[in-house]
Amino acid sequence: MQIIYTDYGGAHSTQVAAALHLGILSRDKTPSAEELMALPLFDRITKEHHGCLIYMGRDEGNNDIYILGRGKGEKIVERAIACGAALTPGAGQIMKIRFFCTLSCVNLWMRIGGYLSRSLGWVSLGRPLVIFGTRRAFPQLVELVDEARRRVAAAPDTPFLLGSDNEDLLAKTGITATGLSERLPAP
Repeated sequence: MQIIYTDYGGAHSTQVAAALHLGILSRDKTPSAEELMALPLFDRITKEHHGCLIYMGRDEGNNDIYILGRGKGEKIVERAIACGAALTPGAGQIMKIRFFCTLSCVNLWMRIGGYLSRSLGWVSLGRPLVIFGTRRAFPQLVELVDEARRRVAAAPDTPFLLGSDNEDLLAKTGITATGLSERLPAP
């Protein structure tokens, strides 16, 4: 299965969620600023990376973990990935993709710090704010990753593509698990 943690920029909350999922960060201890900055891409993703899947590693259940900054594209990016995956030859036999949005964990400190650091390039001002906010959001990120793990463990053996809001992306795009449907999807 491919598990994709998404948010607007992909530079902070997705990084922490992926690190938690992969066991790089302990769920039992709020990481220090140094531990956050030791994550390979924390506060280093730029808008040029929006819409690009970034592979973070493989978990103990053999699931591939990715991060994705969606920018303003939100659902469009998820649907485009779903369409590409569904059109891949043989995808209907193996396709299992699940998106988990981390935006519910992003607080005001993270938004302001992320904007200053990533959008304006004021790293020395923005980074301390985003680190402070990320440390405050850590318990919520742990809960989100725990819920993601529960949902993945309960997943059926049939192919599926579920968006971050549990939307069935295959039905929405008009593509079945084995290819194009014979009719266009309802608007």
